[in-house]
Amino acid sequence: MTFSTRTFVRSLGITHSKSKFRSVEERAGLLVFAFALLFAMTHPLWAHEFNVGDIEIEHPWSRATPEGAAVAAGYLGLSNEGSAPDRLISATAEIAGKTEIHEMAVDAAGVMTMHPVQGGIEIPAGGEVSLKPGSFHIMFMELKHQIKQGESFTGTLTFEKAGTVTVNYSVDAVGGEAEAHDHGG
Repeated sequence: MTFSTRTFVRSLGITHSKSKFRSVEERAGLLVFAFALLFAMTHPLWAHEFNVGDIEIEHPWSRATPEGAAVAAGYLGLSNEGSAPDRLISATAEIAGKTEIHEMAVDAAGVMTMHPVQGGIEIPAGGEVSLKPGSFHIMFMELKHQIKQGESFTGTLTFEKAGTVTVNYSVDAVGGEAEAHDHGG
C-alpha cells in the first residue's frame, strides 16, 4: 500500500482545491479590513499627544546629548482648539535643574541669537505654534544626566488658561531629523 502526500492531506480533511474565500476580491477585502483593524488598535501606541483644556500638545521630543552636556532642547507642536488665545508660560523637566522657554532668531546683523521668551508663547484661538529647531524651543539646563536615544523623560507645561499638564518627551538621535517632527505653525 502506497501512501502519498495527497492521500495524507485528504485524510486530514483538508481540501487543497477549495478555498474558504471564493474570489480575489474577498481575499483583498479581508486583508484591507485586517490592516485597518490593526491601524485602529495600535494608533494610541504611537500617537504621542497630550491635552489640557483647549490645548493639544503634539509629539514632545528632544535629541540625545553627548556625555557631559549641560543643556538640551525640547520641541513640540501646540494647537489651540478654543475660541480664545492661550499662552505657554513655563515648563519643567525631570532631567534638568532649570528649564526655560527660548527663541532663536537672526538679528539685524545676520547673527543667530538665542534668548528666553519673556511672557511666554501665545497660541492663537484656533491656531498652532511649533517649537522646533531654529525657532521657539524649551531649553533644559543644568542637565542631571545624559539623555540617550530611545529613552524618554517627563516634564510639565503650564498654560495661562488651560493649566498644567505632564508630558513625555521621546529622545531621538543626536542629529535627529527636525523634519520628521515638524508640525507647521
